[in-house]
Amino acid sequence: MCTSVTLVHMANRNVTLSLPEEVFRRAKVFAAEHDTSVSALVADLLMSRVDVEYDGVWAAEERLMREGVGLRVGDAALTRDEAHAR
Repeated sequence: MCTSVTLVHMANRNVTLSLPEEVFRRAKVFAAEHDTSVSALVADLLMSRVDVEYDGVWAAEERLMREGVGLRVGDAALTRDEAHAR
């Protein structure tokens, strides 16, 4: 069974991979059997690996973004809106 990861509007980047012929052949068959592409399969596997490695980092970053932590410049604390005001 292949699980899928839903990514929120992430731009794609083309990459070139060098895989043994048998690995690529099996990946194509697996992807076809699970109604997906080899690219989506590779992206899913990479995201799974990266998420495991950086799980705590992503969680902390998302928490900081949710809480709207202000930027500190010396003694002054700027909100995001203040920092980007023109």
